[in-house]
Amino acid sequence: MRDAVVVRSVSKSFRVYSPQRPWTFQEVAAAGLRRLRSTARLRALDDVSFGVRPGSMLGVVGQNGSGKSTLLKIVGGIMRPDAGQVEVSGRVGALLDLGAGFHEELTGRENVLINGVVGGLTRAEVMARFDAIVAFAELEDFIDQPLRTYSTGMRMRLAFAVAIHLEPDVLLVDEALSVGDVAFQQKCLDRIARLKLEGCAILLVSHDSALISDLCDQALWLRHGRTVARGPATEVVDRYVADMHDASRPHAPLAHPADLAGVPDGVQPERAGSREVEITSVRLRSAGRSDLKEIDSGAPLSIDIAFAAAAPVHSAIFQVYMFRRDGLVCLDLSTPVGGSDPIRGSGMVTLEIERVDLNDGLYYVDVGAYASDWGHVFDYHAAHYPLLIRGDGIRAVLRSPHRWRIRQAGGPGG
Repeated sequence: MRDAVVVRSVSKSFRVYSPQRPWTFQEVAAAGLRRLRSTARLRALDDVSFGVRPGSMLGVVGQNGSGKSTLLKIVGGIMRPDAGQVEVSGRVGALLDLGAGFHEELTGRENVLINGVVGGLTRAEVMARFDAIVAFAELEDFIDQPLRTYSTGMRMRLAFAVAIHLEPDVLLVDEALSVGDVAFQQKCLDRIARLKLEGCAILLVSHDSALISDLCDQALWLRHGRTVARGPATEVVDRYVADMHDASRPHAPLAHPADLAGVPDGVQPERAGSREVEITSVRLRSAGRSDLKEIDSGAPLSIDIAFAAAAPVHSAIFQVYMFRRDGLVCLDLSTPVGGSDPIRGSGMVTLEIERVDLNDGLYYVDVGAYASDWGHVFDYHAAHYPLLIRGDGIRAVLRSPHRWRIRQAGGPGG
């Protein structure tokens, strides 16, 4: 099957101008035309290639400034690449800047008609779909009012409804799935899923990694305009989230002293973060004992993390990270991404580990609190909580529960 979208070795750069660039004729006359020239070029995309088949969805992930929106604008024909080729088969529907083509003084009805025709439909086709568009946007009582009387949410719902009723062969979506309330968002997602089943090729840009994993077949990870990874959505998203996690986490020193009473040789416990969510205390418990400094290998371990937030925080990720004194990472667990309720006031999160199957040695438990996209550190305690684990002297790190069974073959004639 031929791909509906083909991007081959696409590159795009933009001119960067000095902050002291003159902006008026008087400033130009005083500074000269030379000050109008750009001082550098910013590489937004660098040799990006991929394809999207009809009936499939490709998600694009990456930090702000990685080139995601530029890529969608090039695929949608809004921009031209400096190098490379883009081939798109069929009608394109774009949810790039919802409501950008609407006019304030026209009514919702008039805006629907104009934007439907601009999107490639005939007037008769727009009229045939008009009632469905208005019903989808849930704006029956306001459709003949001037757009300037609409709230931002109402405008976005109307723009989304127009775009998805164009029946596109290719749909481009750039962070446009947060329109309206939760019920309306789900309706939008259901409609996009239906378009995909009907054979529409969809290119989705979103910072919501869970959404990419759930909806997309393939994913493309961009960093500074270059492709980092491309493949099955869940695999690429997992790599991307892990990378963002590592980038935001203050890394602990690679070596730690064996002295449980302190941290000599100039290596001090570290703490970082903005403290919108503050970790106020950490307690290690096992088998009825609290504030542990040592446990036996195979024993259970509970880690209580008390926290407080002076102002409400939308959601947070809590993480526990355990490593050996030589820097070997032995445990890295976190609460689900985007799964926590809003943080208000104080509270506690507890990690319960049924067995700590690590062998002899000194380990350190780090704890952290992060923003829901791993993009911001609220509070991170590194090398604050040492834990001595007593094992059986075997050199391996892991001491898995096990048993031996020996079966002996029969003797001669057996």
